[in-house]
Amino acid sequence: MSHQVAVIVGSLRKGSFSRLVAKAIVSLAPPELSFTFVEIGALSLYNQDLDTADPPETWKQFRAQVKAADAVLFVTPEYNRSVPGPLKNAIDIGSRPYGHSAFDKKPAAVVSVSPGALAAFGANHHLRQSLTFLNMPTMQQPEAYIGGAGGLFDDDGKPKTEATTTFLRSFAGAFATWISKVLAG
Repeated sequence: MSHQVAVIVGSLRKGSFSRLVAKAIVSLAPPELSFTFVEIGALSLYNQDLDTADPPETWKQFRAQVKAADAVLFVTPEYNRSVPGPLKNAIDIGSRPYGHSAFDKKPAAVVSVSPGALAAFGANHHLRQSLTFLNMPTMQQPEAYIGGAGGLFDDDGKPKTEATTTFLRSFAGAFATWISKVLAG
């Protein structure tokens, strides 16, 4: 069975390492997964006063894209030991209005990415806290902390080493299995 996965990248930077990792996972994933990148850069800051019967168009589009997906892959850098503001904002927009979360019960996976050695550990775990509250069953293993990201990809965005390729392929395969397991109930 085929499953549609929304990919949400926490970095807005054009050449972000997080986006490179997300694209690599997509390219190495098993054929039963198809992916849509759900962009978060144009989302205005969440303000409950705007969350009326006619919220901002970008919010409606974001919520619809997430709702249409079977699962969500989050790939994020770390800012100040947590997730970047745009990612937290996207989570707030998608989880509201109360009782109508676009994220509810969707299987999720988290990948944290950093040029440093800590591999965005803080962001990974802060994001997992939010996903627990959002009622998103989140894959526990394999964990994906990608450190030293600046040296992992060539100029075309392809992994430089077989070890990186193997890990990302294994992660994508495990996520496919996780999605099927969660959706089967």
